[in-house]
Amino acid sequence: MATQSAGIRRMMSAVKARFTSAVGTPGSRRRKRAALAEQHRLSFDLLCKAMADPALAEVLDTYESEIPIDKQRQFLFANALYVNNLHFYRIGALSQAELYGHLRVMCQNKVFREYWEATRHHRKSLPETSEEFILGRMMDDLIQDLTDADTDEWWVVGEPPDEPA
Repeated sequence: MATQSAGIRRMMSAVKARFTSAVGTPGSRRRKRAALAEQHRLSFDLLCKAMADPALAEVLDTYESEIPIDKQRQFLFANALYVNNLHFYRIGALSQAELYGHLRVMCQNKVFREYWEATRHHRKSLPETSEEFILGRMMDDLIQDLTDADTDEWWVVGEPPDEPA
C-alpha cells in the first residue's frame, strides 16, 4: 500500500509540474491541452481504483446522506462520464452545443440524475464566474427542462447554449 501511495504522489507531482509549466507559458495552447489530458487520465485512473475497491470509494463518500456502496460505485461512474464530457469540451473536441447534446442523453438515465442531485452541494462552493459553475448551472437547467417537458421527444427539450464569442 505504501508503494501505491508513493506512486500516486509521484504521478500527482508530475501532473502538477506539467500543468504549472503549461499554464505559465503564454500562448501555449498545445501544452495546456496536453496537461489537461494528463490530469484527466490521472483523475480517471483514480476513479477507476475507487470503483474497484470499496475501501477507496469511502474516501470519496462526501454525500449528505447514507449511500450504499453499489450506488456509490454507480455515482463514481456517472461522475467519470460527466467529467469525460467536460474534458472533451475543455480541449476543444466538443462545442458547447455538442456538450449539451451529450449531457441531454446522460440525463435520460435515472442513476445519473440521482448522482447529480446527490452532488448538488458539491457545486455550491464554486465561484459563479467559473466555467464549472456555468456548466453545472446549464446542467441544472437542462434537468429542469426535461422534468417539466410535456413531450416524450426528450432529444428536442431545452435550448443548447449560444457559443461564447
